[in-house]
Amino acid sequence: MTTSKESAFLRELYQDWTNRMTANPDLSIDNLRSMFDEWGKPALEPENVGYKSGHIGGVEAIWALPEGADTSRVIIYTHGGGFAVGSADSHRKMAGHLAKALKVTAVILHYRRAPEHPFPAQIDDAVSAYQALLEQGYEANKMITVGDSAGGNLAIASVLKFRDLGLPLPGAVIAYSPWLDMALRGATLESNAATDALVGRPILEGMAGMFLGEQTNPLDPLANPLENDFTGFPPLYIAAGGAETLLSDSQTLYAKATEQGVAAVLSVVPGMQHVFPALSGRAPEANEELARIANWYQSL
Repeated sequence: MTTSKESAFLRELYQDWTNRMTANPDLSIDNLRSMFDEWGKPALEPENVGYKSGHIGGVEAIWALPEGADTSRVIIYTHGGGFAVGSADSHRKMAGHLAKALKVTAVILHYRRAPEHPFPAQIDDAVSAYQALLEQGYEANKMITVGDSAGGNLAIASVLKFRDLGLPLPGAVIAYSPWLDMALRGATLESNAATDALVGRPILEGMAGMFLGEQTNPLDPLANPLENDFTGFPPLYIAAGGAETLLSDSQTLYAKATEQGVAAVLSVVPGMQHVFPALSGRAPEANEELARIANWYQSL
């Protein structure tokens, strides 16, 4: 199994983070956030994409505005980082590349983060942004919820919340390496432990603890989207790396969604790390994935 030399950039970044966390297990949340903001490094700057900062539904956000995009269509992007780290800024290039590939705009939410704001603050912020976009005249079926890792959880859980609230649902959902199972039951947590350069059980346990706080059950259906019925869910595209420990979450989601009638796609790229589309613009594996997603989106 041969991966591109460009894709090594992400693995080496993750290994560096792992080494730094291992060397100093008592890093403060502020130090962790500073480190994880390096997540913006792997993606190259997308050409002909502008950005503007703002607020949507009271939530701080960055808009990605590709030249020539259909401005009636918008991605609502929720960044990864275990609900506690990562930011709109660390993920703006990755979201910009996707928006450009789909020929739409994107709003990257800087939602409230744990531990200061545990579950369900993150979903509440996604709901506020979605409702604000609806009030501004965006049509639900022209919106897409997208996220990576913990943000992939939010991209899915927010739609389940929209359903609970009786809101019209978005036209599609895209999840990069979603972290869904707060109970950490996936088989690849063990079988891929040696190949994933960043994500292991200890870091997931720490992040889950901050996200769930003292009150939330790890099987709460909005914290753990796998504990849901997906009947009537929008078309779903899941991208994951073959080397990552959270692969089981993507596989379980795909199996459950398709069993319940969802038009779902699961793309697993061999040898790739967690959230490999972070390499957008740099590595062929990420660029080829963007092309597949664009073809899928155009076929809806």
